[in-house]
Amino acid sequence: MSDLAHPSKAGLSARGGHLDLVRLSMLGLVVALSLLPIIAGGFLLYSLSLCFANALAVLSVSLLVRYGGEVSIGHSFFVALGAYAVAIVEHRLGLSIVVSLPLAILLGAGAGFVFAFPSRRLSGIYLAVATMALALALPEILIGFEKFTGGFEGLYIAQDVIPGIPKALQRYYIALLVLVLVCLALAHFRKSSQGLALLMARAQPRAAEAMGITRSWARISIFTLSAALAALAGALTGFASSTVSPNSFTFFSGVFLLVGSVVSLNRLSLPAALVGGAFITLVPTYLAQAGDWVPILYGVALVVVTLIANAGDLRRFRPRRRGR
Repeated sequence: MSDLAHPSKAGLSARGGHLDLVRLSMLGLVVALSLLPIIAGGFLLYSLSLCFANALAVLSVSLLVRYGGEVSIGHSFFVALGAYAVAIVEHRLGLSIVVSLPLAILLGAGAGFVFAFPSRRLSGIYLAVATMALALALPEILIGFEKFTGGFEGLYIAQDVIPGIPKALQRYYIALLVLVLVCLALAHFRKSSQGLALLMARAQPRAAEAMGITRSWARISIFTLSAALAALAGALTGFASSTVSPNSFTFFSGVFLLVGSVVSLNRLSLPAALVGGAFITLVPTYLAQAGDWVPILYGVALVVVTLIANAGDLRRFRPRRRGR
């Protein structure tokens, strides 16, 4: 309901000033990230490139939660589809990600539609379990089609987008540019008639059906969009890491994407996406030095971040003070 709420006239002026401050903050964040390669080392740039790509994947799950009210555990399937599309096109046709990126998005949208159409009447835990089947079947599918996917060893992605520019900078700036553009597009989508129709179908399904917007249509549409965005994230993940293999797209990959979406509060802004992407990319990377303590430290970090992120909701359970 809150997504469909409109501000009162008395608060328009104050909200206008707040929006200007938010836009300035976003611009400052983008400028800071654009200048970071001047002082950052190669490993940090590599990690941040993967972080930006994973932030896009987190956004794809958050998009499904925000507009569809549904949860997916198997979005790693669509991420892998985009990553392998880029790798296979390069190996088979010798073409770079410039050509294969649109193809990856179309494949993701097509696969999302094929999954969503028969599942359009599923919701809640039933849809989550159905998506989990995708994540569980994914490694076997990748290994079974070894002729195209490279089996256990996977495939390498070596072609540059712009010859002559260091690979690390290409990975970093292309992933950052796409992430910023997607966040701007999602902000525009929120204000569009299509976005409002999807929100209405989620919040007020009967009123939406009276206007000709069925819940089934809304579910298919948002799942297709979400899968296309996940495939885009996968294409950039493959490009940023320069390799794709079944080990990169396990069942837990889908779980981590859902965790990243929860940590980012299912928001679709650039800072929220970066928080979710950093949590599933940078935290495991820098905790890796802890050896056997990694699972414990990662679990503790997950609980702490989740509690902090949901502190607003937890306040509801506090006992209320009696009036004097």
